[in-house]
Amino acid sequence: MSKKKALARLKIKRRVRGKLSGTSDRPRLSVFRSNKQIYAQIIDDSNGRTLASASSLTKEGAKSQPKLEQASAVGAMIAAEAKTAGVSNVVFDRNGYLFHGRVKQLANAAREGGLKF
Repeated sequence: MSKKKALARLKIKRRVRGKLSGTSDRPRLSVFRSNKQIYAQIIDDSNGRTLASASSLTKEGAKSQPKLEQASAVGAMIAAEAKTAGVSNVVFDRNGYLFHGRVKQLANAAREGGLKF
């Protein structure tokens, strides 16, 4: 990633995070996307705790799958983890990435898994 593109994403991320935070009622579903992997966390910002997490590095994330399928698997895993943590409503934090491709796939899989945002 070029330096200019990385700075633009950080600028977007800061702007979004200024308006968005997770509470105990509606924690934040944060997505991080690298070139090879995708990660998701459900974070309660008011208490500073991570309630659930999932990534494509786990066995269920299936590292050997295509990236879009990895994103779907991580979305389903984070929804299941959220259910066990007692979370059903979340605020979606796309972390400066476009809502498109793998980020959108993860969000749709999480919705299908029962998360509401």
